[in-house]
Amino acid sequence: MDEQTFEYSLDYALQLDAEDSLAKYQAEFYKKKGIIYLDGNSLGLLSKRAEKSLLELLDSWRNFGIDGWTEGEYPWFDLSERLGKMIAPLIGALDDEVIVSGSTTTNLHQLVATFFEPNGRRNKILADELNFPSDIYTLQSQLKLRGFDPGIHLLRVKSRDGRLIEEDDIIAAMTEEVAIILLPSVLYRSGQILDMKRLTNEAHKRGIIIGFDLCHSIGAIKHWLDEWDVDFAVWCNYKYLNSGPGAVGGLYVNKRHFGRLPGLAGWFSSQKDKQFDMEHILTAAEHAGAYQIGTPHILSMAPLIGSLEMFEEAGMDHLRNKSLQITRYMMNLITYELNDMGFTIGNPLDDHRRGGHIYLEHKEAARICKALKANGVIPDFRAPNGIRLAPIALYTTYEEVWNSVQLLKKIMEDEQYKQFENKRGVVA
Repeated sequence: MDEQTFEYSLDYALQLDAEDSLAKYQAEFYKKKGIIYLDGNSLGLLSKRAEKSLLELLDSWRNFGIDGWTEGEYPWFDLSERLGKMIAPLIGALDDEVIVSGSTTTNLHQLVATFFEPNGRRNKILADELNFPSDIYTLQSQLKLRGFDPGIHLLRVKSRDGRLIEEDDIIAAMTEEVAIILLPSVLYRSGQILDMKRLTNEAHKRGIIIGFDLCHSIGAIKHWLDEWDVDFAVWCNYKYLNSGPGAVGGLYVNKRHFGRLPGLAGWFSSQKDKQFDMEHILTAAEHAGAYQIGTPHILSMAPLIGSLEMFEEAGMDHLRNKSLQITRYMMNLITYELNDMGFTIGNPLDDHRRGGHIYLEHKEAARICKALKANGVIPDFRAPNGIRLAPIALYTTYEEVWNSVQLLKKIMEDEQYKQFENKRGVVA
């Protein structure tokens, strides 16, 4: 699909669906009839395979009791490591550099506690002003625990337009006072992809540790963390990886850092053959498993087994190509159908800078999102005026995208949004 051949008809959408090599995965997901789900960048849909692997792990509890830690098809004791091996290809990492454990925030606390080593003037943390609040809360907490003032020691790169962060501005902020950098791989509002390779290279030139939050990129774009020499990364598994609400997260630590003791040690930080020796001196695992803290949440990890099977089958090349094509298609429709209705496309237009979702801005965004839901389209509102729409490569059709834009057009033409309060819900 290119600009010259693009058509705005429903027939063209159906043609694109007929040509979609990933169309077979539609039947894998529980999609509610009459609902167009465009919020998979917040919470992915349940697949039949994820449901199956969850039930299999429940069965292992039923059948083995405590012996489930070592028995069955998926023994619990090393499940975090096994899932890490399945995720490693998605982020361009070695098997033992990845572990499925904790949550985004707890893993971030762990890795900042591990890698933030203030020394003399080099005692500041660099982030950006558009990052997700939880990441900023973590950095502020870690500074306070070290006796530093977050108002002084947490530096945040400013956005020039309120949507994007320029890499040049980040690099300019990499001063000799910065000890560690944390950035999102993809900005959660605008969907901008940061140039992780360039930023890592520039940080390392200056002797600065750098890590990334992959929550809005893993499963949506390709990564080469080892090739880029990224120091660490964290992510959740419930967005594009479809592993369920509150699913266990993941972390990556570059093999160069193996042997560094975890800043927040716990029982599962232990080398596995030593763990049950019950010694009061930690013998840390010699891989990413060292940065686990507590006992893995087996039933919250279970759906990821089935979900990752599909990612392995489909391949990130195909998934990324479909994502780029369907988001481009949606932007073309929006530009054509909603041109004079007050919408601004706030995500990057260039493929190499755009993640997996569309970001629209409108002064009535909260009301419009409520009207969309009333019409069977599930969007995502982001204060103060953002509408996120995520056509997901594995389960969104071009016909659904076409229909959603037509419904949005009708909502605006009929002023249906005026029936609703321009205020977000409790969960936006």
